[in-house]
Amino acid sequence: MSSLQDIKKLKKTSLEIRKDIVRSLAEAGSGHLGGSLGLADIFTCLYFDILNHDSNNPNWGNRDRLILSIGHVAPVYYAALAHAGYFDKSELMSLRKLGSRLQGHPGKEYGLPGVELSSGSLGQGLSVGVGLAMAAKLDRKDWNVYTIHGDGELQEGSIWEAAMSAAHYNLDNLIALVDRNNVQIDGKTSDVMEIEPLKDKFESFGWKVFACDGHNHKEIIETYKRAQDFKGAPSVIIAQTAMGKGIKTIENDYSWHGKVPLPEQEVDFINQLENDYNQNV
Repeated sequence: MSSLQDIKKLKKTSLEIRKDIVRSLAEAGSGHLGGSLGLADIFTCLYFDILNHDSNNPNWGNRDRLILSIGHVAPVYYAALAHAGYFDKSELMSLRKLGSRLQGHPGKEYGLPGVELSSGSLGQGLSVGVGLAMAAKLDRKDWNVYTIHGDGELQEGSIWEAAMSAAHYNLDNLIALVDRNNVQIDGKTSDVMEIEPLKDKFESFGWKVFACDGHNHKEIIETYKRAQDFKGAPSVIIAQTAMGKGIKTIENDYSWHGKVPLPEQEVDFINQLENDYNQNV
């Protein structure tokens, strides 16, 4: 279990990652702010506590594999990789620019260290995760596969085909996470296409289901540890989050799924993030 000092450090890292998300998107003039902010605490915990990885050796054979299925939240992915040492943080300001390695959706072809999958077409990441987890089992490797999904993404049928396969092959080295913020690009998930009862669905497909507060660093880490220790079936963590977390004026507002701050909003948003951090540290 992480110490109180460790948790404080993780909270500070989450703040800096969120600030870099705002800055890079304001500079780019396009992209996806809401979901990126909502996942900042989870990505912080993954790269600074949970994952077995080495930023100095991105292709290390025994690394855990992180598959970002919801590729549009690339800004949080890039910011976490930069803060973890995969590349210089100054490169974050090249987001979505012509010739940049940081395109709107992650692409392995751009050569950015740490990117495992070119993603953006929703519903595909879990199938890739299943394939990687099966490969690790067949090769008797002890690394784990972690996949990240949006709750709206679970409306894709391919997700459930992959879920069925993962349970059939007892892939207990596969841990999925659902970003359960209850909104997607067109509104509430319950209005667009209801996905509940989500826990019951995963259990009926043979998965072990965990739940956590996606903004509580201690709880995130403890839940991932429990999932790592569970054997005999794949695990999924349903993480309750708020889209736009840390910026009170946009939290849980689905219209910010694919919006970015205007130049005059950038400073205000960063101030709101700092105020939120100071109130909760």
